[in-house]
Amino acid sequence: MIVFRKRFLFIGAIALFILSCSQENKKSPTQIDPIAYVDPFIGTGFHGHTFPGAVLPHGMVQLSPDTRLNGWDASSGYHYSDSTIHGFSHTHLSGTGIGDMGDVLVLPFTEDKNEKPIARFNKSNEQAEVGLYTVKFDNYNVEAELTATERAGMHRYSYGSTSEKRILFDLGHILQQTWGHNNLYNELEIVNDSTLKGFKHSRGWAYDHKVYFYAKFSSPFTVNSVVVDSVVTGANANPYQGVNIHSILSFDSLKNTEPLLLKVGISAVDAKGAEKNLNAEIPDWNFDSVVSDAKNKWRKELSRIKVETKNKETLTTFYTALYHTMIAPMLYQDVDGRYRGIDKKTHHAKKGEENYTVYSLWDTFRALHPLMVIIDEPKSVAYVNNLLSKYEQGGLLPKWPLASNYTGTMVGYPAVANIADALSKKLPGIDQKLALRASVTSASYIPELISDKDEPRKKRVMTEHNKYINEGLHIPSDKITGSISYGLENAYYDWCIAQIAAFANNDSIAEKFQRRALNYQQYFDTSTGFMRGKNADGTWREPFNPRYSDHEHSDYIEGNAWQWNWFVPHDIDGFAELYGGYDQFAVKLDSLFTTSSVIEGDNASGDITGLIGQYAHGNEPSHHITHMYTYAGQAWKTQELVDQILKEFYTNEPDGIIGNEDCGQMSAWYILNAIGFYQVAPGKPEYVISRPIFDKIEIPLENGKTFSIIVENNSPDNMYVQSASINNKSLDDLFFTHEDIVNGSILTINMGNQPKK
Repeated sequence: MIVFRKRFLFIGAIALFILSCSQENKKSPTQIDPIAYVDPFIGTGFHGHTFPGAVLPHGMVQLSPDTRLNGWDASSGYHYSDSTIHGFSHTHLSGTGIGDMGDVLVLPFTEDKNEKPIARFNKSNEQAEVGLYTVKFDNYNVEAELTATERAGMHRYSYGSTSEKRILFDLGHILQQTWGHNNLYNELEIVNDSTLKGFKHSRGWAYDHKVYFYAKFSSPFTVNSVVVDSVVTGANANPYQGVNIHSILSFDSLKNTEPLLLKVGISAVDAKGAEKNLNAEIPDWNFDSVVSDAKNKWRKELSRIKVETKNKETLTTFYTALYHTMIAPMLYQDVDGRYRGIDKKTHHAKKGEENYTVYSLWDTFRALHPLMVIIDEPKSVAYVNNLLSKYEQGGLLPKWPLASNYTGTMVGYPAVANIADALSKKLPGIDQKLALRASVTSASYIPELISDKDEPRKKRVMTEHNKYINEGLHIPSDKITGSISYGLENAYYDWCIAQIAAFANNDSIAEKFQRRALNYQQYFDTSTGFMRGKNADGTWREPFNPRYSDHEHSDYIEGNAWQWNWFVPHDIDGFAELYGGYDQFAVKLDSLFTTSSVIEGDNASGDITGLIGQYAHGNEPSHHITHMYTYAGQAWKTQELVDQILKEFYTNEPDGIIGNEDCGQMSAWYILNAIGFYQVAPGKPEYVISRPIFDKIEIPLENGKTFSIIVENNSPDNMYVQSASINNKSLDDLFFTHEDIVNGSILTINMGNQPKK
């Protein structure tokens, strides 16, 4: 009997183990290949401003076609509606509203001509996937394929058998000339019959932008012409120097069946750095191997979130969105660790550190960086430390650093939101005292009187609003543009600094900035129920029309009073009290989503897109507003609106992003809400449960644990949360903490087709 009992217990243990594995498998999303669900054309139409070319996660090179050179929708160099290609350049911005980059352009063609060619193509002959872009020209007998590593691009051009085999190599190429982007200096050196190197110095959004390159061809060329500032120049001028340089190269010895390969390394430091980058990352001529490596790197990164659904279109929307969140910030450092700092000096990164550029902070502090803290904690630490390094080099935290430049773009000092959020979530390896010093310096800085000719410094210190805040005054609308946007956002940023001070155990600074965090109250007009411009003498600015927008010339940056009224994410309780409590607050929220969507004003901002009433999902100041209903005790309204936005404003078409992608922010909003939650106030490690659209979600964490979300009774019609639990413990409300994520909890959300009031 004893032997039987032991045997029975052993068999029972096996049965329990099998049952446990079976139950665990039910909780684990089915393994899929995420790169199969990425469509780089999503966002290239309407005003998404993304590009379809080849790039690695956070890569310094973005090798992509340039189809459009002027206008707002040329910001990435590409628009899906176009059918001509000026060439393939090696740097691009993803989803911004201002264009720059477009460096080192190459175009293969098959004509005996020395002027710049332009290729035409049909959409049926164009393809884009992770790590590979392909197009076949209509007017030239060429098929072009592009791929990339972190710091180098690789081209493969297949010419027709009877074709002239030529290349346009254009250093003078400029994107978005309408924004004042222009060349300062070009240098081209023909090293030998298969190698070029050189330098491009331009001015635009980035006032001082330097790109060095080193290019190798797989077949020898002959130089047809080198044109320097519109003048054809002889061979004895090598190296060639001027403001705008392009060259036409011929490849007559290339066999008819042999493709021409080109690989180009770039650097912001010097030509030697570009050469080192190229040799380190593409040492041979195996194009297919570079493509394979790119796909593998993307597969690893996109596996940071695993989801399960029977809807394949939703998978494409989701993994393309995740792809777009991993393009910026961009690596800005050579393989040997050297980089060009924001002080314009050459620095050498310490072991384990990396330098980045393209922080669209005013956009990305809201969702992209909170998302990255969850799925890639080490990189989030690196970002914060890199921002602090820029402070040490340049004296201020940057708003929108681009190519080692302060651009002064957008509102306030948003870097403090990233810092506060990282510290609130206990990310290791951040100097809290340095973080506090950097934050207080940036919030307290008042610019001296400066000359309009001193453009770099002018852009660097566009912080004149601080003068009034530091003196305890409101920002006067009759003296400074964007007063309400700065007044509201800086109140939130000051709250972030109060949190940073608390982490650094500095009570006096914490108290000071906690008081400044309430400055939003100065702009609230009880008679209209809106945040409203106030003149220097304390009177309200007249006339007042909450629908009115005047791009770059009103009290509201890229919006109107309806859209900006709600930016008090750090003190929603206090904000609601201005209306007399949450019941009246919710009534005001209702009016936002139900009023007419008409925007008034002859110069209304083009950023106001994705309208539900006057709510504008196409621009970032609105991104937290839907979740305020949950704070007001009407969570079902949050769920209805999130469901609508997920379904209507994010699709699988080229126009599938409802506004500027803004370096991943639009996509990050989708990612977080699609998996079921959103953080309203970065710096407060609390998430609001919204409306998950997947059946199962798993997020592998850096600590070896896994945060899982199980969605019960999920369907397109079941948009309402009925109940939620963490590790089988019911939640009293629809909030949970970052600690729940880090602990590897299981969040279970039960859905239904009726509001749970």
